[in-house]
Amino acid sequence: MTSPSHHAPGAEHLLTRVGEVLKPALTHYLDLHAHPEVSGAEARTADRFGRRLAAAGCELTHEVGGHGVVGVLRNGDGPRVWLRAELDALPMRERTGLPYASRDDAMHACGHDLHLAAAAGAADLLARLSDRWRGTLLVVGQPAEETLTGAGAMLRDGLYERFGRPDVVLAQHAAPMPSGTVAHAADRVPMAAAGAVLDVVLHGRGGHVATPHLAVDPVVTAAAVVTRLQNVVARETAPADQVTLTVGTVRAGTAANVIPDHAVLGIAVRAAGEASLDRALAAVRRIVRAESAAAGAPREPEVTVASRSAALLCDPHTTGSVRRAHTGLLGPARVLSWPGSMATEDFPLFGDAGAAIHGERGIPLVYWMLGVADPDAWHRTTSDGITSDGAASGAPDAAPPPAPNHSPHFAPHIGSALRPAIAALTVAALDRFAVT
Repeated sequence: MTSPSHHAPGAEHLLTRVGEVLKPALTHYLDLHAHPEVSGAEARTADRFGRRLAAAGCELTHEVGGHGVVGVLRNGDGPRVWLRAELDALPMRERTGLPYASRDDAMHACGHDLHLAAAAGAADLLARLSDRWRGTLLVVGQPAEETLTGAGAMLRDGLYERFGRPDVVLAQHAAPMPSGTVAHAADRVPMAAAGAVLDVVLHGRGGHVATPHLAVDPVVTAAAVVTRLQNVVARETAPADQVTLTVGTVRAGTAANVIPDHAVLGIAVRAAGEASLDRALAAVRRIVRAESAAAGAPREPEVTVASRSAALLCDPHTTGSVRRAHTGLLGPARVLSWPGSMATEDFPLFGDAGAAIHGERGIPLVYWMLGVADPDAWHRTTSDGITSDGAASGAPDAAPPPAPNHSPHFAPHIGSALRPAIAALTVAALDRFAVT
């Protein structure tokens, strides 16, 4: 077996070769975008993704850890290179106005439809380039990334035992940067933060609004908790530390004239590292208990960790090689530096963060951000163009920047984003394969 190449063969021509698979990839993307499915309900998405992988010559396995899909493309002896993309959408109404927009109460507001179309397109293109590499390509369609539960479910279902230990796992993620750009983090800089989602139940004593003194109102307790939680970042976190805390959901009551007997909060906490996350979670628990006690709640509150994820750290050596491959593909001006993000991912579980599940250590992960915004519109947002972290410069007379991920207006400029998305994933895989 030869060593992986630092420069994938024919990288400069790869963008042209993508044209061979672009039409079916675009059809696939438009179909997925119009028919999103939320976490745990990705049956149709998994079926369509599997069909595209089968058309590229992959052997398919469905229902791995839920609706997970694994496609295997064998091409002789060589490394086992894994590509991972996500199946799920978000439970929100799309407001893009696109002719292929979702009409349901779900939306691909984080680019997972583009990730899937690019991964299937890369498999298709790699099958056509089989004379340029040797090894085994595995393409994973992962369910339930938005709830941070899908990667663990696939691994607990024996993903690595059934399909073999990866030599590398590659993934990319849409970001509101100009199409045709990618961004990698520097050594020891997390691509994404550590995070946790908490479900909190605050108990009260229901009653009539005419006799509030006979009740314990959990809505008032919830309001006090929400207000007090702001101090976790503002007054309990060092200014140099990175922590965010958001109460994303508040649910209570069934009628305006009824004091409910409980209120439920959904809380998302993000931090740059595990120690900071642990401190923030301890503060949340302390505040929830204290406010419940202050309100005279008849029962202790319930605090449940619905999901938790580690910070995403990429392998520096492998990332450096893939970054050079991307530079050969796109040019140095289009390969940017990523400063890190407070977004979270369950992708770290495919590496050392999931060793307790899959029993493997030392699996290199490479993950990069992928520009999906219309380049012309992007440059019109600011007189200075792109800053070093891919953000708008904020000139006061600039047009609004592209809608960010998780916005109801998020819309990749698919005409300019899909071709480099396929090419970036393909060239990264070629870089990791043994080259003939």
